[in-house]
Amino acid sequence: MAAEQESGGREMPAAEAVSLANLVNYQPGSVVSRTIVKKATGTVTLFAFDEGEGLSEHTAAFDALAHILEGEAEIVISGKAIRAKTGEAVLMPANQPHALKAITKFKMALTMIRA
Repeated sequence: MAAEQESGGREMPAAEAVSLANLVNYQPGSVVSRTIVKKATGTVTLFAFDEGEGLSEHTAAFDALAHILEGEAEIVISGKAIRAKTGEAVLMPANQPHALKAITKFKMALTMIRA
């Protein structure tokens, strides 16, 4: 808790240009996540998915923006499959079921908007 207060709820340097993709690493057969900003109004979490890995269908109470940093993913929202690749972003609306699967290894920044 003290570290979060000192960094203002961040796990990345402030006032610096940073490569988000370099802040999270792939692990074979896994999904790796790292929260880099955590505030009452929202969070930014980085993910690294090994090829074929994913997150099963779930819902969230808030809108979330998935920005693909590298690779390609399939994101299914309320049954609609969307292929997203490096540089693209997909808005996952609150309270709609969604799932993600790595078509290739991929990294994304997920911004959860709570307010």
